[in-house]
Amino acid sequence: MTSLKGQTIIIFGGSSGIGFGVAAATLERGANVVIAGRSPEKLQAAEERLGRPRGLRSFAADLERESDLSRLFEEFGEFDHLVTTAGTPPPGAPIGAVDIDVIGRFVANKLIGTVALAKHASPYLKPGGSMTITSGINKDRPPVPAGAVVAAVAGSFGHLAHALALELAPSRVNVVSPGWVDTPMWDILVGNDKSAYMREMAARLPAGRIATPADVAGAYIYLMESDFMTGETIHVDGGQRLI
Repeated sequence: MTSLKGQTIIIFGGSSGIGFGVAAATLERGANVVIAGRSPEKLQAAEERLGRPRGLRSFAADLERESDLSRLFEEFGEFDHLVTTAGTPPPGAPIGAVDIDVIGRFVANKLIGTVALAKHASPYLKPGGSMTITSGINKDRPPVPAGAVVAAVAGSFGHLAHALALELAPSRVNVVSPGWVDTPMWDILVGNDKSAYMREMAARLPAGRIATPADVAGAYIYLMESDFMTGETIHVDGGQRLI
C-alpha cells in the first residue's frame, strides 16, 4: 500500500458532496490536494470548510471546456492521483419522452467530460499513479421509468476503466460505484422532500442508513493506496444492489 503523504491529488468535483469527502480524507493523510470545479464561489466555500490547510489549492474549470482542463494540468504539472466525482442531475424523462438535446448535454458532461479529463490528465500523471472515476447504482438498479440513459452512461465507466487501465499502465484506472449518498445533488432532485425521501430509502437498505460522503471516501483512498488494483469497480452501496 502506498502512503498518500506528500502526494498530489487532483479532485474534480471536490467542492461538495463525495468529492469534498475525498478531499477531507486525503488532506488528513498529508496529501497535497487540488479541488477543481465550475464554480469559484463553491470552491472558495469548500476551502473555508476545510480550514484552508497549507496543502490545499483550488482551480475553477468546466469539464465541458477542454481549454479549462488543459490549463488545469499545465498549472499544477505532474501529479499522483486523479479523482473525478463531478456530476450533473440526470435526465428524468421516460424513453418515449426524452429530449435529445438534454440527453446530449448530459452525455457531454458525464461521459465525454470524463474522457476529456483523462485525455488532458494522462501526460501529467506520474507512472504508477491512478485515476478513479465515479459511476453509480443506477447502472445496477436503474430507475423505472426514466433510467435508461443514466444507466447507460454509468455503466460505460467500467468499460472505460478497463481500456484505460491497459492503455495507461503502469498507472492504474478504477471506478467507485456509490449507492445513495446524502449530497447536495438530492436537494436539486427532490427539493423540500429530501428528509422524508432519505428516511424512506434508508429503511429499504440492508445497511439501515444512507451513506455520507465520508462513508464513501474510504473506497477512493483504498484505490489510490493499493498499487496492485486496476481496472476494477468497487461498490459502496450499503447493500442496495441486493434489494
